[in-house]
Amino acid sequence: MLKRLVAISIAVVATLSCVAQQFAWSADYSALFCNREGGDEQTPDQTFLLMRLSPEVGVRINHGGQHTLKGGVAWTQPMIASAEGGKVVPTLYYNYKGDAWRVTMGMFPRTMLKGEYPRYVWSDSLNYFTPNVRGIAVQYVKPHAHAQLMLDWRQMQSTVRREAFVVIADGAWHSSGMLTLGGLVQYNHLAKRKNAPDSEGVNDDAIMSATIGLDLTRKTSLDSMLLSAGPVLSLQRARADGKWQSPAGAVVNAHLRYRWLEANQNFFFGKDLFPLYERFGSELNLGDPYYRYKFYSRTSLAAHVINNHFVDLNVALIANATNRCFGFWQQVSLRFLINDSNLKAIKQGKSHSLSKLHTIF
Repeated sequence: MLKRLVAISIAVVATLSCVAQQFAWSADYSALFCNREGGDEQTPDQTFLLMRLSPEVGVRINHGGQHTLKGGVAWTQPMIASAEGGKVVPTLYYNYKGDAWRVTMGMFPRTMLKGEYPRYVWSDSLNYFTPNVRGIAVQYVKPHAHAQLMLDWRQMQSTVRREAFVVIADGAWHSSGMLTLGGLVQYNHLAKRKNAPDSEGVNDDAIMSATIGLDLTRKTSLDSMLLSAGPVLSLQRARADGKWQSPAGAVVNAHLRYRWLEANQNFFFGKDLFPLYERFGSELNLGDPYYRYKFYSRTSLAAHVINNHFVDLNVALIANATNRCFGFWQQVSLRFLINDSNLKAIKQGKSHSLSKLHTIF
C-alpha cells in the first residue's frame, strides 16, 4: 500500500511539473456593526458586532482551463473582550474555470456564487454566521447572462439534528439595450432526525420567482439605475399534515448609485411566504421573517466611504416597514480582500479592469 501511495505521489508531482502552476492565496476580512431597533417578536431589537477572517492557500494549475485547489478557515468572532462566541469552520474546495463554465465543489465561500440571492431566499442574519456553501455549484457565465445551480448540504442527520439541504437554480439575462430578465427556483428540504418518531415528519420549502426589469443607467448621469418587478410563489408543506400551502406575492426593486452614494428600495406585497415559520423557524425557512407580512418595504441609503478594488467601507441607514411594525437599522460594514490575482493586477497598473469590491454583510 505504501509503495502504491509513493508511486501515485511521484506521478502527481511529475504531471504538475509539466503544466503551468502557481501558488494561490487570499485573505478576506469583514467587519460589521448593525444596531437594529423597532422590531417585533420575529425581528427583535438587537445589535450585531462581529468580524470574520477567511485566509486561504492552495495551488492553481492552468491546463485546459484553470484548476484551483484551496483550503483555509472562516473565523467569525464577536467583538468582545474574549474569544467567547467565536466560530471557526473549515474551507476546502476545488474550482474549475473555463471560458464560460465554472464548477466548484467542497466547502467554499458564498462569495463565489454569482450575484446575490433575494432576502426571501437568504436572510441577513443567516449570512452573518454561514460564510460557506457545503456542496457544489455549477455556473455558466457570459458577459450578458449567467445561470447557476447550487446545492448546499446544510445539516447532516444525527440523533439530535435533522438532515437538511437546499438546492437553488437561478439565472439572469441583460439585453444589449435596457431589458433585463431573471428567475429563481429554490427547494429546501428538512428531514427527520435519526431514529425519530413518525410524528416528527419531513418538511418542504419551495420558492419560485421571476423578474423583468430595465437598466436605465445609460439614460441618466448616474453610475447605475436599475428597476425590476415580478411575482414570487412559495410552496410549503409539513408532510405530517398531508397538505401544501401556496402563498404568493409580488416584489418591486429599485437601485440607484452615483459615485459613492447608493440607494436601494425593495417592496413586497402578498401573503405570508413562510406559513410554517412558527413551527420550524429558520431551520426550514431561510428567508427574512419580514416576508411574513402582507406588506414589506426595505429602504437602504448607503455611503461607500472607501470603495476600490480591495476595500469597501460603507455606512448605511436601513428602514424596514411592514403593515404591523417599523424597524430602523444603523449599519457600518467593511470588507478587505486581497489575493494573488488582484494584487498582481494592481501592481501591473491593471486595476482599472477590476470591478469594485462589495461588502458581504
